[in-house]
Amino acid sequence: MSEVKMKATRDGFGEAIVELGRANRDIVVLDCDLGKSCKTVDFMKALPDQHFNLGIAEQNAAGVAAGLATCGKIPFVATYAAFGSMRMCEMIRQEICYPNLNVKLACSHGGMTPASDGASHQTVEDMGIMRTIPNMTVVMPADYVSAKKLVKAAAAYVGPVYLRFTRDALPVLYGEDTEFELGRAHLVRDGKDVAIIAIGDTVHLAVDAAAELEKRGVSARVLDMHTLKPGRRRLPREHRQGRHGRGPQRLERPRQRRLRGSGGAWKGKGAAHRHSGPLRRERPV
Repeated sequence: MSEVKMKATRDGFGEAIVELGRANRDIVVLDCDLGKSCKTVDFMKALPDQHFNLGIAEQNAAGVAAGLATCGKIPFVATYAAFGSMRMCEMIRQEICYPNLNVKLACSHGGMTPASDGASHQTVEDMGIMRTIPNMTVVMPADYVSAKKLVKAAAAYVGPVYLRFTRDALPVLYGEDTEFELGRAHLVRDGKDVAIIAIGDTVHLAVDAAAELEKRGVSARVLDMHTLKPGRRRLPREHRQGRHGRGPQRLERPRQRRLRGSGGAWKGKGAAHRHSGPLRRERPV
């Protein structure tokens, strides 16, 4: 059995942003004194004229990013998820999202992954907060490969984007030739009895769960819902249960976010309203 490759999604961001910056001089990185942790050191070394370290001042970074965006730049603000969602929240709302400016928030250490850093650096609220703000797109890649692809997709998209990355290494699920589309779930594994919808660092747990279910005679489909917002209110037809029983009979959703305000707030409601099969939210063990 081949060894599973492990790599953090923040590493994917670090590599993708260097490629993007070399290809487009309008792409700039605003660091909040966390370049080593957020993987922007290589960008700083390769493209010093496109890199600005604003210090431990995330709220100021939001305003600087907004100003740069009005001048045609594409700023990526790099910080931790706890600071990039809560400390910056009012500035993101007023200065970036209300005027719908082309600013990207690249936030590492999402969820409980910065365990050793303490509660001040952990956040399960961030994606729920960000999805409530008008014009904000919210994305969390499942692995290193999808992180690289989705960072590039975010750079090409015109408008505010919140990107959430992990501190810890995750199993690499995808090949380099896999393509991703913002707002569209990616089919990881097909199945007919149950559909497990996951996001970010819960996707590999969903894949493991599907393998375990297969041993028990249950065919499980796994969907990587990398874009929390905007997302289709209806899943693509091939991922939904038909009126005559075709497709998965049950939807499951593991999570590492607060239930209210995040994926369960609208994906669960949408699925429950439209499909006859039961829906259940699952917390990873």
